[in-house]
Amino acid sequence: MSVCTVPKVILHYSLSRPLIRLDQARPTGQDNSLEWRTGGLLRMMMEEKQQIPLPRVKLGGQGLEVSRLGFGCAGLSGLYNTPLPHEAGCSIIKEAFNRGITFFDTSDLYGNNHDNEFMVGKALRQLPREKVVLATKFGVVKLEGDRYGQYGVRGSPEYVRECCESSLKRLDVGYIDLYYPHRIDTTVPIEDTMGELKKLVEEGKIKYIGLSEASLDTIRRAHAVHPIAAVQMEYSLWSRDIEDEIIPLCRELGIGIVAYSPLGRGFFGGKAVLQSLPTGSILPMFPRFTGENLEKNKSLYGKLADLAENHGCTTPQLALAWLLHQGDDIVPIPGTTKVSNLEDNIGSLTVKLSEDDLKEICDAVPIDEVVGERQITILSQFNWKLANTPIKVSKVGFGCAGRSGAYNAPLSHEAGCSVIKEAFDRGITFFDTSDFYGHNHDNEIMLGKALKQLPREKIQLATKFGVFRLEGGQYGVRGTPEYVRECCEASLKRLDVDYIDLYYSHRIDVKVPIDDTMGELKKLVDEGKIIYIGLSEASVDRIRRAHAVHPITAVQMEYSLWSRDIEGEIIPLCRELGIGIVAYSPLGRGFFGGKAVLESLSTESILPMFPRFMGENLEKNKILYNKFANLAEKHACTTPQLALAWLLHQGDNIVPIPGTTKVKNLDNNISSLAVKLSEDDLKEICDAVHIDEVVGEGENAARSELTWKFANTPSK
Repeated sequence: MSVCTVPKVILHYSLSRPLIRLDQARPTGQDNSLEWRTGGLLRMMMEEKQQIPLPRVKLGGQGLEVSRLGFGCAGLSGLYNTPLPHEAGCSIIKEAFNRGITFFDTSDLYGNNHDNEFMVGKALRQLPREKVVLATKFGVVKLEGDRYGQYGVRGSPEYVRECCESSLKRLDVGYIDLYYPHRIDTTVPIEDTMGELKKLVEEGKIKYIGLSEASLDTIRRAHAVHPIAAVQMEYSLWSRDIEDEIIPLCRELGIGIVAYSPLGRGFFGGKAVLQSLPTGSILPMFPRFTGENLEKNKSLYGKLADLAENHGCTTPQLALAWLLHQGDDIVPIPGTTKVSNLEDNIGSLTVKLSEDDLKEICDAVPIDEVVGERQITILSQFNWKLANTPIKVSKVGFGCAGRSGAYNAPLSHEAGCSVIKEAFDRGITFFDTSDFYGHNHDNEIMLGKALKQLPREKIQLATKFGVFRLEGGQYGVRGTPEYVRECCEASLKRLDVDYIDLYYSHRIDVKVPIDDTMGELKKLVDEGKIIYIGLSEASVDRIRRAHAVHPITAVQMEYSLWSRDIEGEIIPLCRELGIGIVAYSPLGRGFFGGKAVLESLSTESILPMFPRFMGENLEKNKILYNKFANLAEKHACTTPQLALAWLLHQGDNIVPIPGTTKVKNLDNNISSLAVKLSEDDLKEICDAVHIDEVVGEGENAARSELTWKFANTPSK
């Protein structure tokens, strides 16, 4: 038989002459002001100007080679200063090229009506194209408002292509050397964005792919689709948050790092310290350049200026030299509108620093003494720490609980692993388990064995914690931070994996503030032990509060033709917040697959404990099954196929996770993807299984108090 394919949803050159020492260069009687130590020294050095050769370095491991120092073009079209006319802007770009800089960075965001790309394009026509490495970016869009209004981010495949074609025209080039998403669209799986970028590489329209302000998980996932050449991040003496995780990851994967704002948005070049800010500059909107924050930060500048004097260089040269000494895989892209500053920046390549020097510089500008956030408010939501994208999973997942018994006799590990492998071979990559399933956590152990026979990087593994058995068939729930960590560590061992893709609280502990539970889950994300956080059977308020602590990727809820109570509030809320919905028991605990209707229940099944499968309730519900079976015949499919197809048509953000112990049922479930339903069909199905005609509660008595309607927790 034919099998339906399961789609995816969601370095240091020295001058021949010695450096001028400040104590040798200062004229008699010259003051010791900051102005002298920066501008005065620069003037003295320029009197003996000598062109400094710029070495070239590999940026990443894909073959891209760039000048050791790049040039950020944004300021030429205004940002921190008044925009330059095209003639003046082109002149600066040509001066940079003549001095050895070959790596130029722009974006379709810079300047009014993409002015910066037009300007860079004009400059390129006066330079040998084959000797220039051109980088541009896409994805940030200005929304309604004035010049500094709100921003959005778009990363859909269609928008990627549209932007690339437009940039090629504005730049008037046949290809772009390095193309980045300027920020990460957190509503689009990075695999979708990367898929289109990969096509553009294959078509020769771009040569290399980069990312800007991307999270750890986004970098890893993007790199798995197509090698990433470079990641562009803010990095300077006063912005060093990428050192602990981003830089090590990039080095692990062979990805270069392009450091934007390497002088702290001009601060270490003297902006707002030695010189007042020009009218129209957006710097006063940045917290570090505001009021008392700025005054405190000026003291850090003064300490760095003293060190620069000791090293016989200017303050911006020392700031750039420190950055250049962080590794040959880090390429700063300072920008300027003045040739004098350009020469000063290039002069940083001659500054030699020892390990002791580097420590002394860090001590002079301790990161915990920098006052104010690095980003303005309207852009803070787009920084790398918040740049995870939706997890890309198979459109139909696989619920593993039944492998260890519940509605049937437990399978042996060999048989259970065989079904899981069959599911993977048919395109299912999203597998769901819990530390609660099976005797002594048997289900996690079984799934762990199956995973050893599958490519881990292609699997999305979800497990859950929090529910435990009490005496007398009752259940308890725990969500304390200590228990969260204990459960996660134990699941990692049983599953024998380094990380869990999606980790849910199985039910909500109503005695513990959700903020506390989420706080520990967030720590586990930071440690790389889990990638995404989910909630199961959570109330509207709990979802909102949890999402405020750390983004929730998915909410797992019972959802099927005869369990639709989440449609009124939960689904709209999840769509508002960009949260996916994982539908467990999508066949009504097997009812729409024929359990207790076409086949008798196993003696070990717990289904007779559920009110809908009891006595008179079951007999009445069978009438609904028969009406539904008639519709399935009309659509030339099986009853479970039609039930799953109905669910799949409720939205792409809803992923059902039916489970089975039989390969024939697996094929049946996957084939539901081929069933097409119109709006009239969907209405007819709902009318056939009218929710008011379903008889009996959905949960058994022991678990009824653990459903989402009772899942409010104490306020923090």
